[in-house]
Amino acid sequence: MVHNIDQINRAGKLLLQMEATIAVAESVTSGNLQVAFSLAENATLFFQGGITAYNIGQKCRHLLVEPIHAIATNCVSKKVSEQLAAGVCDFFKSDFGIGITGYASPVPEKNIKQLFAYVAIAKGHTIVTSKKINTRCEEPLDVQMDFTDQAIRLVFNALKKNK
Repeated sequence: MVHNIDQINRAGKLLLQMEATIAVAESVTSGNLQVAFSLAENATLFFQGGITAYNIGQKCRHLLVEPIHAIATNCVSKKVSEQLAAGVCDFFKSDFGIGITGYASPVPEKNIKQLFAYVAIAKGHTIVTSKKINTRCEEPLDVQMDFTDQAIRLVFNALKKNK
């Protein structure tokens, strides 16, 4: 169900040229980025793996997300995505890390109607890209896939700039 396989393959080629690796920490995309990278040509040569940390406890425990801010923002913020990206570099010993967190469906009790996510790409502990993304999709699976595609484009562009 990966829409952006050509972009993933191009990102993989850039990683191979740089002799670099990448890992993923995701929440809102529920493993879709991991699936996408695993399908890339020669994935075993650059893709370290990923973690789907779906709740605050797991984000804090495994990826060292700061808990007070995480609780205050329901783990959906630029800061959390950046901590996920840097944390996954350490967790998987990868050169680059992707962190993504957001909302794939409305949360009326938190007044979340417009769906959005934050994506960050780290090179070690240095954030090279950090962006809020939006979607016009409404169905949760469509939202997840749209966020996955947007994140893949951001990764490719970040790798081009950092090569």
